[in-house]
This record gives sequence, structure tokens and C-alpha cells, in this order.
Amino acid sequence: MQLLVYLIIYPILWLISILPFPVLYWLSDGIYVILYYIIGYRKRTVRENLAMALPHLSDQERLEIEKKSFHHLCDMFLEMIKTMTISEKEINKRFTYSNLDTYLDLEKKGKSIALMCAHYASYEWVISMNTKTTFKGFAIYKRIANPYFDQLVRKIRSRFDAYLITTKETKSCIEKNAKEGVFGVYGFASDQTPRRSDNLHWFHFMGIETPIHFGAEMLAKRYNMNVIFLKVTKIKRGYYSASFEVLSENATSVPDFEISETFMKKVEEQIYEAPEYYLWTHKRWKHKKK
Repeated sequence: MQLLVYLIIYPILWLISILPFPVLYWLSDGIYVILYYIIGYRKRTVRENLAMALPHLSDQERLEIEKKSFHHLCDMFLEMIKTMTISEKEINKRFTYSNLDTYLDLEKKGKSIALMCAHYASYEWVISMNTKTTFKGFAIYKRIANPYFDQLVRKIRSRFDAYLITTKETKSCIEKNAKEGVFGVYGFASDQTPRRSDNLHWFHFMGIETPIHFGAEMLAKRYNMNVIFLKVTKIKRGYYSASFEVLSENATSVPDFEISETFMKKVEEQIYEAPEYYLWTHKRWKHKKK
């Protein structure tokens, strides 16, 4: 059954991927109407998240952000599909880096790099970074249940010389590369909710006490990696700009959780600047402290 679903849907995705961008965004407008007004996909979750995170705004202001966030979500989903066939020239025109030298200077330090970013603006097109760097780029992702779609996502995100590793493979991959002297840049999207466990670190994110991921920081300390933050800004529809900021060149000297908290503060700043480009559909504050 999973193969059948894949065989039916794959040709549709491929046809979407070859559409010109103006037509792609026309399609996105139509999907937005269906997703938001007819299906109401996770609308309740988005509304609850916005109410908790942005209580200083009026109901009308949050409603506008809600609609814009769904519109952006549709754009980003189709942009991910477009990645199946997009050329290197096109993606480099649409996803630019304002201070790439900051990252390249960090490569010269002779240590692997933990790159921390958020589910904000376009995190899918960060794979274009591999066309401009020397280190091997490893993107960490959560495996999809359908193995055929999982393979497709791996294929899409592995374009432009990116290597995909699952969350479970991350530690062993970094350890293997460290032993073999292979320098890598490991992409951690560390802003979403960690699994419920007794070993959680709590932090006031968007004014709400919530557990945060600290795996990137711990791995950076264990394997002596430099840590950098990637901020992505949406310039206009289909165009993004990314900038780098070094979080630590000596992670072992930084008190535990400080790097993770600094990262979350930067994500918070991004959201306040333009909240409509954050991924609000996930239950970010589902865990409560006992």
C-alpha cells in the first residue's frame, strides 16, 4: 500500500517541481485556501501557540499572523518540492548568504562545526550552502514512516552535496568522522519540542517555561566542535537571505546549556521580527513542568 501511494503521488510531485515559479505560487495560493479555510489543518494548534507566545497582540493581529503563516507554509512546502529539479544557479539566486566569510573563517580553525538553525523562513533551502563550503555538510532529520517517501525526502535534501543522517545516526556519524579526521558541518534544527523524559532542560522561550533541545551543544562539547547560528530572513516571496553568527569557538569552556539558551534567544528575536514565518503548526509548548 505504501508503494502504491508513492507511485501515485510521485509523478504529481515531479510535475509540480518543473512548474515556473509564478505558476508554483499561483498553485500555492489555491492550496492555502483549501488548507486553511476548508480543511483547517492544525488551525487550533497554531491559534493556541500564537495566543501563548504573543499575548501582547490583539486577536485581530494574531489572526493576520495566523493567515500569513499558513500562506508561508504552503509556499515553503512547494519550494521543497521545487528542490527536486531546481538548478544550482536558480537556488543560489533565491537563497543568498550575506556574510559567508564568517562561516568560511570558522572552517579554517580546523574543527568540525555544529550549525544551529530554526524552523523559520526557508530551512529547506539551507542545503544550497554546500555549494559554497569545503566541509562535508550533514543535515539531521527525522525519518519518515513511509520508506518510499523517506527515500524521496533524502534524495531532495541530498542535492547539492548534502548528506542526510537521521537523529539516531547523528552521534555515531560524528564520532566516526572525528576518528577518521573528516571535518563536517552538522545542521541542527534545534528549536522544536524534545521528547518527554526526565532529562530535560527548561528555559523561558517566548516567555513560556518550556524544555529545549541541548543535543547540539552536548555533541559540540564532546567532539570539540565550533558552534555557529544561521539566521534566515525572508526578503520576499521565493527569496531568502541567510547570515551567520558564531556562538562559540571553545564549547567546552562554556557553562552547560548556555549555548542552547543563547540559540533559543536568537530564535525568539527572529520570531518577534516577523512571526508569520515561524513553523507554528507544531505543539511547541505541549510539555509542562511538574
